[in-house]
Amino acid sequence: MASVLLITDRRDRDPLPPLSLLAHQVTLRRSSDQVLTDSAGADVVVVDARDDLVTAKGICQLFSSAGIVVPRLVILAEGGLAAYSPDWGCDDFILDGGGPAEYDARLRIVVAPPAADCETIQLGGLAIDEAAYSVTLDGVPLELTYTEFELLKYLALHPGRVFSRHHLLAEVWGYDYYAGTRTVDVHVRRLRAKLGPEHEALIGTVRNVGYRLAVRPKPDGASNR
Repeated sequence: MASVLLITDRRDRDPLPPLSLLAHQVTLRRSSDQVLTDSAGADVVVVDARDDLVTAKGICQLFSSAGIVVPRLVILAEGGLAAYSPDWGCDDFILDGGGPAEYDARLRIVVAPPAADCETIQLGGLAIDEAAYSVTLDGVPLELTYTEFELLKYLALHPGRVFSRHHLLAEVWGYDYYAGTRTVDVHVRRLRAKLGPEHEALIGTVRNVGYRLAVRPKPDGASNR
């Protein structure tokens, strides 16, 4: 089951019946809402472009310009196909009129994680050995606590994806952990300190949204806080 953020300005009680027939958890938001913030923790963002191509394209490009890497699926009316192009920054599209099975298949395709080595995660100079619970950065071992390791590993498994503090708290610490989200900030600060000044930007902050692990560090002088 996927967590779907559906962005639509249709005022129907059920703006997308085929999607509502599936078992996915769907959250409805309008284009004027804080959709970047709401996307933290969503598995996929579905943008409704059936009525307003310009607004829908702007929303899709907003995610790209903010550097938020979350799978995006856009819904088009047949007449909107001529306006759709790669610069929308979406992973796939679906024509209005598709049935539940088609929606389910499209969602499964865009949400499916890429195949990866189950024991070693390699991102640039960062290497995370899950079996040995060890991390090296440019060949230099990092001394991490268990929770720091799990937090870094979770972010590295989803490079570029932005996760809210609440989401990270639930996934890394567990749903039965009742401490505040400040715990996440503290561990991120410690991780950055251990990564060192040259690499602390690997863990970036998207303001009012959450944290992500960048595939490449930001240029010198850029702030990640």
